[in-house]
Amino acid sequence: MSDATVVNLAEKFAAFSEHWRPKVAAELNGQTVRLVKVQGLFPWHSHAGADEMFLVWKGEFRVEFRDRVETLRPGEFIVVPRGVEHRTAADHEAEVIVFEPADVVNTGDAAISDFTAPQGVRI
Repeated sequence: MSDATVVNLAEKFAAFSEHWRPKVAAELNGQTVRLVKVQGLFPWHSHAGADEMFLVWKGEFRVEFRDRVETLRPGEFIVVPRGVEHRTAADHEAEVIVFEPADVVNTGDAAISDFTAPQGVRI
């Protein structure tokens, strides 16, 4: 018997309202699928040991690098390579799916702050 479970993204995103606090929706192969609502500006940071993939579900979302800004809309994604400094932003609330290793702290090498989400919170 399979433990496979269908996940309804609209229901999962509707279950929380806080910004910048990713929730684990699924785990596979040492990776997590995290759902996060974003609005405003996140601190500059990098992840030395992990790539991150951001997939926009709703709204408009920016990934800012020191030399450019990439704006993503629903159905678009970007992979930020490990070690690359970046920050994320959204002028209005957006909903984003993040794929990254389970042990990644959302604020990376930035100082612990109100943006640092607790690890492993499931939705």
